Amino acid sequence: MVSTQVLYEGDLHCQATHGPSSNQLTTDAPVDNHGRGESFSPTDLVGTALGTCILTVMDIAARKRGLDLTGARATVEKTMATAPVRRIAKLAVEVHLPSSPSAEDRAFLEQVARTCPVEKSLHPDVEVPVTIHWGSASA
Repeated sequence: MVSTQVLYEGDLHCQATHGPSSNQLTTDAPVDNHGRGESFSPTDLVGTALGTCILTVMDIAARKRGLDLTGARATVEKTMATAPVRRIAKLAVEVHLPSSPSAEDRAFLEQVARTCPVEKSLHPDVEVPVTIHWGSASA
């Protein structure tokens, strides 16, 4: 179990402290929802968690095959819905990997990307298209 402590600082700002490491991050409500957009919004963190999770599980699997994904990057585009309630409607993920391994390794890593625990924890109504670009991490 991992504990995170969250302090509401007022004015729609929170500070979260990660229990095991004491690392901190702040949040602010987005501009389109009464905030100033001065930091990640809570829903931005969901997209951030998805992108980092996909890269992490892909690298765990790649290491077992002797592949190095150092320099890989992901971009997550979040789309919000407003009706019937405000929620995340779509998290589109673009993954750019530094090399282009064999077709077998590419198929394996593409499947692994879809096993990310964050994606598996999202509500099924959230669209999560994932596109992987091989040999394009510097793009």
